Amino acid sequence: LESFRGKVVLIYFGYTFCPDICPASLAELADAMEVLGDGADDVQVVMVSVDPARDTPEVLGEYMDYFNPTFVGLTGSDSEIAAVADSYGVFYEAQEGTAATGYLVDHLASVIVIDRDGRWVEVLSYGTTGEQIAGDVEQWL
Repeated sequence: LESFRGKVVLIYFGYTFCPDICPASLAELADAMEVLGDGADDVQVVMVSVDPARDTPEVLGEYMDYFNPTFVGLTGSDSEIAAVADSYGVFYEAQEGTAATGYLVDHLASVIVIDRDGRWVEVLSYGTTGEQIAGDVEQWL
C-alpha cells in the first residue's frame, strides 16, 4: 500500500469468479467514485484476490477495468495472499461447488478503509451503498 500513500485506499478481498457479492460490492465502489467526482482522484480502490489459481494479473486487470479503469487488482502466491488477509483479519476459504461452477470461495465481504497516512480507520459492511461509501470516504479526504 506504500505506493498509494497520500490517497484514501479502499481494500476489498474478493475474486473474479464470485457469482454475486463481489460484482455487487465493486459496482457500489464504482458508484462511490462517481459520487465523489474530482475527490475520487484521491481515492484508490484495491481488490486483493482470494483465488490466485484463477485470478491471473490479466484476468484481474480486465475484471477491474469493467468496474472502473482506476481500480487495481492484486494477486500473489497462496502464502502471500494469506499473509495479507491475516494482517487485516480477513477470512476466506475455498468450498466445493458444482460441476458447472467449480469451487467457490467464502470470504469477508467488507471494504477496509485506509486513510492517507496508511492507517486502518474504518470497515464498511457489505450492502453499503455507493452514496454511503462516498459520504464516509469524504471525511478522510
